Amino acid sequence: MIQAVFFDMDDTIYDTSGFAAIARRAAVKSMVHNGLKCSEDEGYECLMEIVKEKGSNYDKHFNILTERINGEEDPLIIVNGIITYHNTKFAMLKLEPESFSILLYLKSKNYKVGLITNGKKLKQWEKLVRLGVYPFFDDVVTSEDVGIEKPDVEIFKIAMDRLNVTADTSIMIGNNFDTDIIGACNAGMQSMIINSDITDEQQELLDKRGYTVKKLNNLIDLMKIL
Repeated sequence: MIQAVFFDMDDTIYDTSGFAAIARRAAVKSMVHNGLKCSEDEGYECLMEIVKEKGSNYDKHFNILTERINGEEDPLIIVNGIITYHNTKFAMLKLEPESFSILLYLKSKNYKVGLITNGKKLKQWEKLVRLGVYPFFDDVVTSEDVGIEKPDVEIFKIAMDRLNVTADTSIMIGNNFDTDIIGACNAGMQSMIINSDITDEQQELLDKRGYTVKKLNNLIDLMKIL
């Protein structure tokens, strides 16, 4: 019997699919307007190269961008990029109605609800607070918190231990096949994928390892399964 449902954060309980790109483009536009010596397209392309090199959780993308384009860091340009990025991002940060409904349903049925997310602790908590859903979660495990990232099985084990549940009574729901789905399966949990398709190659891997993964069309489907 399922006792706990664990969720991934980004692109699972809220949609980030064009979200970051729009915020980054807005930031570059502001930076160009304030002295970044390139076109908006050139600035965006350079920024995306930096994001690829440093990772999305790195906190000085705009510093490097101004140094690469202008030859030195310029605090005015950097701050305009940071402020515009965050203002745009938070203006777009909205919870899907189905996410609120399923969280409310799970709590009404006395399921334990957890979050397992790779990322900076404060950044992920800020999203939960701004989205207004943090009261629904019994525990939140971030990779920064525990020093381990998905798909390492240990982060899933830590999350289960914190809620005092076992793998056979837990479900993990996420959008990323490699980190959410394979990580949870390797930890012995049931897993369900949402907002992503499973490729033929990925299905072959699941079959080879004897894993069964359900595809959710939306989070409300959980009500029919649990």
